[in-house]
Amino acid sequence: MITSDIVDGVCYARIDGDMTIYNAAACRELLRACLDGCREAEFDLSGVAEIDSAGVQLLIAAKREGAARAKPVRLVAHSAAVQEIIDLFHLAGQFGDPMVMPSAPAPHH
Repeated sequence: MITSDIVDGVCYARIDGDMTIYNAAACRELLRACLDGCREAEFDLSGVAEIDSAGVQLLIAAKREGAARAKPVRLVAHSAAVQEIIDLFHLAGQFGDPMVMPSAPAPHH
């Protein structure tokens, strides 16, 4: 579900699959391990297929844990599912990470 690589003290982690109550505990441990081994972290959310309130809580906790440890945590490449739940709960300001919206497909003529 989470693959990561540490380069020059930065943990680059990609989250694939679901961030739901069903795998929250395992996901939390993997995110913590990523923070343990780095000076900052970047979580690529492009592979998140489904996310619920437990997944949102994990992302909030990762940001807070990073701040408490003085380790910046960036959330990047938000999937449509992540964008939708962040919009639903009005959390864009909470995370503070830029959300790039994918461009609309070109119309067919």
